[in-house]
Amino acid sequence: MNTDITRFGPGPRMSEAVAYNGILWVAGQLGEPNGTVASQMEQALAAVDAALAKAGTDKTRILSVQIWLADISTFAEMNSVWDKWVPQGHTPARATGEAKLATPDYKVEVIVTAALK
Repeated sequence: MNTDITRFGPGPRMSEAVAYNGILWVAGQLGEPNGTVASQMEQALAAVDAALAKAGTDKTRILSVQIWLADISTFAEMNSVWDKWVPQGHTPARATGEAKLATPDYKVEVIVTAALK
C-alpha cells in the first residue's frame, strides 16, 4: 500500500488534485464565467481530462462524479454534453444537485474521484 500523498497543482488554498493509496480526488472544475451551461460543462470536462492526465489516469477510471448546477432546470443541457463525453461501459456513479456556486457567473461545477493506473 502506497501511503504517500501526492498533490497536483498545490496552491495556498487548495490543490487541483490529490492522490493517495491509488485514488485521485480532483477539485471542482469550472468553465469560463458567463458562458452557457453547455460551454461551461465542456470546459470543465476538458479540465477534468487534463487533471486526470497529470496524474497518469483517464476518464475510464473515474469512480464517482458530483455535478453542481446553479439552476437545476439546465439539467438536460448539461447532460447533452456529459453524454458525449462519458465513456460508455465506464460510466461512474454520479450525483447532480443544485447549489449556489462561487459567483453567479458560474453555472456548473464538476468534482471527480478516480482510480489511478
